[in-house]
Amino acid sequence: MKKKLIAEFVGTLLLLATVVGSGIMGDTLAAGNDAVALWGNTAATGAILFVLITIFGPYSGAHFNPAVTLVFRAKGDISRREAAAYILVQIIAGILGVLLAHFMFDAEIIQTSAKVRTGPGQWVSEAVATFGLLATILGCVRHRPEATAMGVGLFITAGYWFTASTSFANPAVTIARSLTNTFAGIAPTDVVAFIAMQLVGAFLAYYLFKVLDKPEAE
Repeated sequence: MKKKLIAEFVGTLLLLATVVGSGIMGDTLAAGNDAVALWGNTAATGAILFVLITIFGPYSGAHFNPAVTLVFRAKGDISRREAAAYILVQIIAGILGVLLAHFMFDAEIIQTSAKVRTGPGQWVSEAVATFGLLATILGCVRHRPEATAMGVGLFITAGYWFTASTSFANPAVTIARSLTNTFAGIAPTDVVAFIAMQLVGAFLAYYLFKVLDKPEAE
């Protein structure tokens, strides 16, 4: 259990440091061109997900995401105690990853985001993004486990561009990003709706694969 929690902590911390740090770097270098800034943020996030899942997957399953952990708890793959510990570590590590990014870029360490992300389009986007992420994970784990890291990295890379919300798809990421008033931020008042829709999307994927994986009747 100790090794699993260390893997979840380090992986989630580096994920958030990458998301926020690449957002700061992209925004700084893009000279006001949001498309360029978003592409820098996208490429870094997709790449780090591939790396982190590859190296930490054998230890903890590389969830880095409470929605993933809750679905695997629903599947019976991890215990209730283990799931609670994973989620706590993911949230703490995510926040520390944001603070680390601020420190690396000489920004004010403690911040609160003012970036509004709300409305039906944003909410549905988060349900779609999290549904797609969990479908990628469940499908790969079931049929092509060796492709999971690449599948997740590629889905999130696409999700940044085809969803209006830029595909947070992760409650721990959402909470942590409310603490950065940078390119990657989300206003704290918008966090609850994002998380609610993320859980809806995650469990829609869970039920879809329950149906798909159910043995055919004789």
